[in-house]
Amino acid sequence: MPAQPTAQSAPTKYTRTPTGFLMVLRQGDNVLQELEQLAVRENIPSASLTGLGFGHPTFGFWNAQTKTYAPKAFRDLELASLTGSIAWKDGKPALHLHGVGADKEFKPVGGHLLALEVGTGSVELTIVVHDQKLSRAEDPRNGATVLGVE
Repeated sequence: MPAQPTAQSAPTKYTRTPTGFLMVLRQGDNVLQELEQLAVRENIPSASLTGLGFGHPTFGFWNAQTKTYAPKAFRDLELASLTGSIAWKDGKPALHLHGVGADKEFKPVGGHLLALEVGTGSVELTIVVHDQKLSRAEDPRNGATVLGVE
């Protein structure tokens, strides 16, 4: 379990659970970066995750013809759902995250998460660790990076 914060240190961002970790990120935190650091620090073989909170996401929609994501950034959304997985590619954590959020008029938006900064409040993530190390590789049929389960 990480050390408890002192008056001079930053708050503790995660704790162990029976199935993995509970991570609570605060305003200004980079969610993808924090998840990548957790995967390396705790040597996570692979994991599934869910979350919710407030943030400034950049969603992407996969264009199979160009093999790129068309990005769109949003501010001040309440994340109703965040789900994804952690695996490995080329020796580094490879995240695959999707989310749905709504603005103050309750208009929902969502898609593949390319970036996510925590807004007001926090983002809470439940990370369920798997025993098997999983990796991602490019699917030659469509250029997408997909999870291998062999």
